[in-house]
Amino acid sequence: MKPYLLLLQDILDNGVAKGDRTGTGTLSVFGRQFRHKLSDGFPLLTTKKLHLKSIINELIWFLNGDTNTRWLKNNGVSIWDEWATDQGDLGPIYGAQWTAWPGREGNFINQIDYVVDCLKNRPNSRRILFHAWNVDYLPDETISPQENVKAGRMALPPCHLLYQFYVANGELSSQLMIRSSDTFLGLPYNTASLAVLTMMLAQQANLGLGEIIICTGDSHIYNNHLDQVRTQLKRAPKELPKLEILRCPESIYDYQFEDFHLKDYEPYPNIPAPVAV
Repeated sequence: MKPYLLLLQDILDNGVAKGDRTGTGTLSVFGRQFRHKLSDGFPLLTTKKLHLKSIINELIWFLNGDTNTRWLKNNGVSIWDEWATDQGDLGPIYGAQWTAWPGREGNFINQIDYVVDCLKNRPNSRRILFHAWNVDYLPDETISPQENVKAGRMALPPCHLLYQFYVANGELSSQLMIRSSDTFLGLPYNTASLAVLTMMLAQQANLGLGEIIICTGDSHIYNNHLDQVRTQLKRAPKELPKLEILRCPESIYDYQFEDFHLKDYEPYPNIPAPVAV
């Protein structure tokens, strides 16, 4: 994952000091891209240990259209707790928009069904995408995430907001647009999650694996992550692991964490860092 480490160094070298919603402060650059061929290994960072169970279970949770943290907690994932109400609600965030986008006639549109159908039946389409940027439900930045949820809005606006897919020579590639990228904590999760989703969709559509492309808008390191980033950059990357899918479920919605097997992952220890809330 050398391109990711180069992005961290780019932000340290060229980042502009900016304020932010959380009051933490950042170093920030704008408009970056990196890509990774999935044949070169599964893009799970080796310069610090990542929790694959959280990454995969969050993706399964999104695909199930769930927006309450109860299922996540029951499956060992706590990454959304800071923004949820006492009842675990997060409002109509990612999963709701992915699988139940409100239509103009009172109906709901499942964008994931559309993507799977295109990949199987219209792989040359240039319209194979889904997104979560529903302006009707974006939160009011002047109030808390929990207050937004109670008002029927998203707890947080989507950061990883648009996914596009491309089929060439029987291989599936994907591109993700991230409007706001917490480069130390969030981006490694987003990268691995995109790779998992691409593998799942490729299996469902009987396609090979191409590459993943990550495009970031505001690409930042929080001021209270700078020491951790410098520690990580001192570590030499190791060989990437491999991820296997052990069975082919009937649909994209039927995967479980136990369907995935990670091989040869030998990372450096995790580097703890606070989440900017």
